[in-house]
Amino acid sequence: MADSAAPIRQITKDEVYDAVAPTDFSAMLEIDRHLNRSTAFDKIISATHDHFWDPLDKKYIDFNDDFDPDTTDFIPDHMIPALMTDYVSEYFADKPAERIRFKSQVGRWVMSSILHGEQGALNLSASLCHVLRDPGAQEYAANQTREEGRHVTAFAKYIIARWGTPLPCGTVLAGLLQEIVHAPEVYKKIIGMQMLVEGLAMGAFATIFKEWDDPLAKKLTQLVMTDEAFHHKFGKIWADRTIPKLSKEEHEIVENWAAHCFQTLLFNLVAPHQMTAIFAEFGLDPDKVMAGFQEVATDDARREHMKEGTNIFRVLVKTLWNAGIITERTAGFYATYVNFEEFKAEGEEMVGDAIADEGIAYLKTINFGINTGALNDVKAAAIAAE
Repeated sequence: MADSAAPIRQITKDEVYDAVAPTDFSAMLEIDRHLNRSTAFDKIISATHDHFWDPLDKKYIDFNDDFDPDTTDFIPDHMIPALMTDYVSEYFADKPAERIRFKSQVGRWVMSSILHGEQGALNLSASLCHVLRDPGAQEYAANQTREEGRHVTAFAKYIIARWGTPLPCGTVLAGLLQEIVHAPEVYKKIIGMQMLVEGLAMGAFATIFKEWDDPLAKKLTQLVMTDEAFHHKFGKIWADRTIPKLSKEEHEIVENWAAHCFQTLLFNLVAPHQMTAIFAEFGLDPDKVMAGFQEVATDDARREHMKEGTNIFRVLVKTLWNAGIITERTAGFYATYVNFEEFKAEGEEMVGDAIADEGIAYLKTINFGINTGALNDVKAAAIAAE
């Protein structure tokens, strides 16, 4: 967490991101605020009607089914990092039922981590409401707060339906979320959450939608992605209006913060040391799991995994690259894992955008009763993804 005695450096390059102290409510009562409302986020705010959904309404999503995650092998092996080790793979070789239950518990941990990430996004969006001076930016933040609230509800309902209760947040993710949420600097909040954590979420949701053999998980992630695609755009607008105007010193500050967040996630987010309780539950030695993981989790292995378009860490690097945050200073580190030339060829379209678009078309059939032909198209797309 930032030192409360240290001076706050906002690095504000556009008035739309002008911020005040979270305790300075008197600034919100100033008349001139309402005379200069930015229209930068109006399209995103208005579009919320197109992708509205309610996790408490069964016409959007029904969490009641007879799916048993502890007896259904619904997660591919390659999505279970511990199974890459000889120790864990051999341990479950003659325990097929326990192996399935183990994979289910790792899935529980993944969804619990997403739940905690959504809670972080909810609190961060609310914190922006307290500091952003521009009414348009403030309204956007309030709108996102509402959407993150339904994500927290939805993932909690999914986890309760599948496993009864969420698992605690991993220490690394918890620490980073607290660092971002409590940061007084707006640029840290936007880069850390709106760009990196939201980017990570889009990659994770696209992967779950594509890889998990669980219809409810597919439905849930697609609905959430219809919101997250817009949250990601908020970060892009900030980057477009801010990055080109930074001085060299300011760019280094922003670039270093982005690299700090990325490295924290890359080397710790899915590492076995974040889920030792699961290993203990199945009689596995966490130290042996970690030792085996360190043998296989090499830079070469990470580079190979990052060739997959939905790889969450590849999505993060592409987010920073498209935003113009990465320069020659840090490009060498990222180039260890990704090929920047591929990003140039792909353009700015982000993973999950197409899935989100299909979800929005489906939601329009519910919310407005229009474009009814899209419903069959979306169902066909969902079947094709299974």
